[in-house]
This record gives sequence, structure tokens and C-alpha cells, in this order.
Amino acid sequence: MFRLLHAAAMFGMLCLGGIALADDPWVVYEGGSGPGEGKHIVLISGDEEYRSEEGLPQLGKILATHHGFKCTVLFAINPETGEIDPNFSSNIPGLESLDDADLVIMGLRFRALPDEQMKHVVNYVESGKPIIGMRTSTHAFNLPEGSTYDHYSWRSNEWDGGFGRQVLGETWISHHGAHGSESTRGIIAPGADEHPITRGISDGDIWGPTDVYGVTLPLPGDCQPLILGQVVAGMSPDDPPVEGEKNDPMMPIAWTKTFKDARIFTTTSGSSVDLLSEGLRRLLVNAAYWCLGMEDQIPEGGTKVDLVGEYNPTPFGFNAFTKGVKPSDHVMEN
Repeated sequence: MFRLLHAAAMFGMLCLGGIALADDPWVVYEGGSGPGEGKHIVLISGDEEYRSEEGLPQLGKILATHHGFKCTVLFAINPETGEIDPNFSSNIPGLESLDDADLVIMGLRFRALPDEQMKHVVNYVESGKPIIGMRTSTHAFNLPEGSTYDHYSWRSNEWDGGFGRQVLGETWISHHGAHGSESTRGIIAPGADEHPITRGISDGDIWGPTDVYGVTLPLPGDCQPLILGQVVAGMSPDDPPVEGEKNDPMMPIAWTKTFKDARIFTTTSGSSVDLLSEGLRRLLVNAAYWCLGMEDQIPEGGTKVDLVGEYNPTPFGFNAFTKGVKPSDHVMEN
């Protein structure tokens, strides 16, 4: 009887916070009551520079705690240590969780996944379910020679621009702002002020130290720009815009499109430090509602996006990730 009671107590504790069993290289935030109750969001981290391994757990906590979504967060894992290692590009355990996902949020860069993992990504994409792509997800895959899914690679000639351009709307083009010295201020694109995703967001509410990415103008197909990136002459939200061609015209940094009738949202912002911006967090959570066809449940002032727990993200940079972290370290404290 004691064992049964102990097991029940442990199960209850796990359901209240994040779940990361000793052998699980991922974390699950079960969520609770809220508009998202009963829906499953899978957040896939794996980039060497912009600390998605820190940002996506925080975003998952926000979506679970404030909105009721079940959120599974996946990581690039070094199989020898079981630690999160974004430099290890060929292993993201748990991608089978995509098989029952309602929405995927990606923070990926140049992943070289084996076919047995990549097939879950491709099956999800081809199923016509919604996707949110963040920052370097425009160049999410750089698959090894001989991969069954090589056309998803960012430089694909077979599928122009690969996954990034075909599914998200763009692949890697350039740093448009000066990397590390010119930050980004978000400006509502013309005609986008009535879009559900921009609800509760005004010019300047979105700011981040990561620079504006260059994109092809106009964006292809049915892409609809929502936020333009004003290149700022410094690394403070109060710095003035740079003068000249960099802001004439401004590059889109967030847009919508469709792929196989699925709703797609892409933003070239989204490093872990960018998520300190309440406006950017609101943009992403609003986008999750819109992608799932729940835009009528976005409040007039936008969704609730308060940070959950302590959040002190590491500045972006190669080889700057925190060593020795395991998925279980991202479990929420109750």
C-alpha cells in the first residue's frame, strides 16, 4: 500500500511541473487548465549560437503555465554524456513525439540528423500541420550526403532553398544588421496592425540584441509580413535607427504563410536573450494560437506572457553554451 501511495504522490508531483525522468533526454511541461488544454506543442531546440536550448524551455513553460498547452521540449544531446550539447548536430532524441503533436516550434540550425530521426520531422511537415520557425530555423538542416531527406537542406537545388524557403518562406541570406553591434526594433508592417498575431503589440514593443537578417524582397508565395526589423545603431532599445539603406526598405523579421494548407509563422528573431522582450514573447504566443486556429481566443491586449521562474539567458555566441546541463535541469520547480 505504501508503494502505491508513494507512486501516486510522485505521479502528482510530476504532473504539476516539468517531467524529465532520469533516462529521458527531453522535458515535458504538462500544462493544465486554459485554452490550450488537450493540445500538444513540441519545441525542438538545436543551434550552436543563439541558445535555443535555454529559450525554448522558457517558452514551453509560458505556454504550459499560462495557457494550458502540454509542451515537450527536445534538445541536441551528446549521447556519450547525456548532456545538452548544441554543437552535436546529429542527435535530437524524442522526435517521435512529433507523431501526436498539434504544433511544432523550431529553434534549429544546420542539423545533420540521421534518417531515423529526420523521418519524424518530414512526416510532420508533410502532414500539413502548423509550424513556428525561429531565428536560424530558416537554415535548420544541413543533412549528410546520401540522406533520404537531402532536399530539406538549406542549400538544396532540388527543392529551392530547402525546408527554409519552401516551408518557412526563406533560407539563410545574410546578416543585414551588423552582428553584435546593431540590434533590432520591431515595427508593425503596413496592413498588419489588425492581424491576430500582432494583437497587443505596438511599434517598438519588440526589441532584441540579435541583428536583422536579410531576406529576399518581396518574400515568395503567400508570405505576409507582420513585423519589420528596424536596424538600431547600438545594443540598447533606446538607440536610434541607423541612417541609410539598411532601413530603406526595412526587412521583414516576422511573417505568415501556408504549406500544404497548414498555417506557418516565421520570425528571424528569437535568440534566448531576445525572449527577454515581452513584445517578442507575446508575438510568439499569439502566433501559437493563430497557427492552431485559436485566434478568436487571443485577448484584445494580447496573450499573457509573464516569465515563468528564474530566466537569465546566456548571451549568444558560438561555444558559449553552458556545459554540464541535462534536460532534467529544466524541470519546473513547484
